[in-house]
Amino acid sequence: MNDQLIIFDTTLRDGEQSPGASMTRDEKLRIARQLERMRVDVIEAGFAAASNGDFEAVKAVAEAIKDSTVCSLARANEADIRRAGEAVRPAASSRIHTFIATSPIHMEKKLRMSPDEVVSQAVKAIGWARQYTDQVEFSAEDAGRSEIDFLCRIFEEVIKAGATTINVPDTVGYNVPEQFAATIRSLIERVPNSDKVVWSVHCHNDLGLAVANSLAAVRAGARQVECTINGLGERAGNASLEEIVMAVRTRRDVYQCDTRIDTTHIVPASKLVSGITGFAVQPNKAIVGANAFAHESGIHQDGVLKHRETYEIMRAEDVGWTANKLVMGKHSGRNAFRSRLQELGVVIESEEQLNSAFARFKALADKKHEIFDEDLQALMNDDSSEPKEHYRLLSSSFHSETGEQPSARVTLAVDGREQNVESSGSGPVDAAFKAIESIADSRAELLLYSVNAITTGTDAQGEVTVRLARDGKVVNGQGADTDIIVASAKAYLNALNKLEAGTERLNPQV
Repeated sequence: MNDQLIIFDTTLRDGEQSPGASMTRDEKLRIARQLERMRVDVIEAGFAAASNGDFEAVKAVAEAIKDSTVCSLARANEADIRRAGEAVRPAASSRIHTFIATSPIHMEKKLRMSPDEVVSQAVKAIGWARQYTDQVEFSAEDAGRSEIDFLCRIFEEVIKAGATTINVPDTVGYNVPEQFAATIRSLIERVPNSDKVVWSVHCHNDLGLAVANSLAAVRAGARQVECTINGLGERAGNASLEEIVMAVRTRRDVYQCDTRIDTTHIVPASKLVSGITGFAVQPNKAIVGANAFAHESGIHQDGVLKHRETYEIMRAEDVGWTANKLVMGKHSGRNAFRSRLQELGVVIESEEQLNSAFARFKALADKKHEIFDEDLQALMNDDSSEPKEHYRLLSSSFHSETGEQPSARVTLAVDGREQNVESSGSGPVDAAFKAIESIADSRAELLLYSVNAITTGTDAQGEVTVRLARDGKVVNGQGADTDIIVASAKAYLNALNKLEAGTERLNPQV
């Protein structure tokens, strides 16, 4: 049995389908480059037929990525597949991933097609895809609730037609590990020429079993797992890449395979995806949570100090955590700043970006004596150069007093023209947002306002995420500052700039 497990990352496609997690083309490129550095085997860059913006994003990833296979999803129809084929054509290594539903409920209620029609359409889809690439993946949507005999039939036919990867998705998170492993094992045993393809799984987390089901499938013979950074994905999410990779790496005695992933890039990838999407990582999240390698109990602390392996089955530094938290200060220079960002896995695309980031670092150092790694990562996520600033915060003042109504006064540059406004609200943040809206008149709906302390201490930066919706478009804005109200205003303006720029794709749920 092949001892390499292929990691197929779908953060940019299925992960983006989390409500509110839409990404711009440039944000997708940043994540794709990080996945390439992590040595992900296959990057599913998007659903090229979904929109012109998604097509351009998939194409941009295909042009930029050299060391990973770039894939586009496509329904099993000619228009979708040709759109996907054109999008991935520039890639050094390309794949088309086509799918059609195979469960009785999906075929009858959604597709309104007979089983014979579904098989015929699947075979046609493989033929169209093979015109663009030799790597063609076929997924039986809702395979977890499909009849095993029908799965054997359709898989046999698509393998004959030229499919090279067969994916068995638990689309609605219905399966349990023992059952799912038995399904995978049965398919591999019963489908003719099953040894000519790679067997893959794509598990959703509706019952909290996505990782468990995926790992059970690996033991049953699957050699590709589809997963996402931080477990991002529709509804309750997908299998977490970091958990799959480290489970297989740590327990090779059980799974008897390994991945080619450079695990030291896992934490930087997690922080990048969290910052771009605005989906915070819970502190007790395995591998990438802030508490994943923390020890509170005196018994545990004593054991770890005496011998790390008494309570730690992995080394924190192996997944990208660093023990050197306090790294920079107001006297640090540009070279030290650049070097530390590189150590954290942050890539500087241009001198202009470095200059902008270094200026923000110096401004932060004047406010905050101790600059931690987390501060630097938040600072890079708070890059005001992207997107183009239609609105920019020039100055602000806020008033909040017991028994008095809070108020805010802000000065904005609107396309370079200065405007001042004052407003009151139920609190200083509410007042700041109302002041900004009195100028912007965006008509946007506020879907989310979230605040996270980046480090400890009363001088810690606050990182704010604001999610706005307008005309079916959902955008996330981020802002960071030691003044939480200023951070809130920055985040709101960042979201407004994305709405104005028109670079954010339509919410995939619409």
